[in-house]
Amino acid sequence: MSTPTPHQPPNSMPFSPAAPTWSDPQRQTHFNHWLAALKDRFGLLPESVSSASADASFRRYFRVQSANGPLIIMDAPPDKEDCKPFVHVAGLLHTAHIRAPDILDWDATHGFMLLSDLGTHTMMQVMDQTAPPPLDLYLQAVDILVRWQLASRPGELPAYDHALLKREIDLFPQWYVGTHRQLTLSAAQQKVVDDAFALILKENLSWPSVYVHRDFMPRNLMWSDGEMGVLDFQDAVYGPVTYDIASLMRDAFLSWEEDFCLDVTVRYWEKARKAGLPVGDDFGAFYRGVEWMGLQRHLKIAGIFARLTLRDGKPQYLADTPRFIGYIRSACDRYRALGPLLKVIDTLEGIETPTGIVFGRA
Repeated sequence: MSTPTPHQPPNSMPFSPAAPTWSDPQRQTHFNHWLAALKDRFGLLPESVSSASADASFRRYFRVQSANGPLIIMDAPPDKEDCKPFVHVAGLLHTAHIRAPDILDWDATHGFMLLSDLGTHTMMQVMDQTAPPPLDLYLQAVDILVRWQLASRPGELPAYDHALLKREIDLFPQWYVGTHRQLTLSAAQQKVVDDAFALILKENLSWPSVYVHRDFMPRNLMWSDGEMGVLDFQDAVYGPVTYDIASLMRDAFLSWEEDFCLDVTVRYWEKARKAGLPVGDDFGAFYRGVEWMGLQRHLKIAGIFARLTLRDGKPQYLADTPRFIGYIRSACDRYRALGPLLKVIDTLEGIETPTGIVFGRA
């Protein structure tokens, strides 16, 4: 497999050499004491600490040089972030023989963690989005996904159940429609939305459960020395087998032609079925499940990104809103049962389009 040349896509968040800043002097003091205590043990150079990446949560990541190369520091204030899921899921990934950060030290009281460094380039950053789709990279991601799902055991992760899926999908009317667009659904529109959401959740929950990364996409897959690693896995759950492949191929930050998405999804399904994963024997049914799962995901993401902008002061995420709406409209247009939801979405977006061709399935 050839090694890709790093490429910086427009919407990625590049690694920055800037030194970290602190709004809480007491937290900075705790950080300096923790880092000093690790200096000799890991050969750290505290003066080399710099910002490593941006994050949609309250977590921050720094890079620090050591006698054996760079390491990563996670700054996760305990009153805002719980690091225990990160530690647990990292262990599950290692057990599945998937490359994930090693936890070298953890100050649970103050929320500081020293991690191994998986490199400075994500899968998204090494792709040239003006060139043909990088099938080799996507197939390596598919191999990792199959390995992750094969390691699944019930009881290890929180259930991706109806309550959680419902809370997520409701972010769309709450934050995107109501708060961001400042629109109010009529009683008739609300009924259409409620009925469609019930159908979407029923379809998604009809699929068997496996480990779900929940953000399995190129921005969270690291590329270094011809090997791929996984980040941002702390929100992993036990849920529909359709979710992570939908996340990979219907990315929140980049889009490929449908033919390529279909090709990779078929290849995933074939490998998963051969490995004994519960993806069914009918690819058409599976692809429908992936599309409906992707629909739920993008309704959720539109709501989350509106919330990040309006509540958390991170406006850069809403720049990709047209991509989410495009995914949502495309999925709704494909299935007759989702036609009424498409009409509501088009009304909200001020879109006037002729009725498209839809599949006859419910």
